[in-house]
Amino acid sequence: MPKMKTKSGAKKRFKVRSSGGIKRSQAFKRHILTKKTTKSKRQLRGMTEVHAADEKLIRAMLPYA
Repeated sequence: MPKMKTKSGAKKRFKVRSSGGIKRSQAFKRHILTKKTTKSKRQLRGMTEVHAADEKLIRAMLPYA
């Protein structure tokens, strides 16, 4: 049986925590930032946990993580 390949897009976007959860960066922070308020941009900082509904799909994309 050959090795399974990791999806390179998922490899760049998600990290698996030691506790088993998957973290991701926030969306809507790349461009068109002038019309967004300072508060909304500040709240988009940092990483968040992946939703439980999507976790199974992401684990399939990261077989060795």
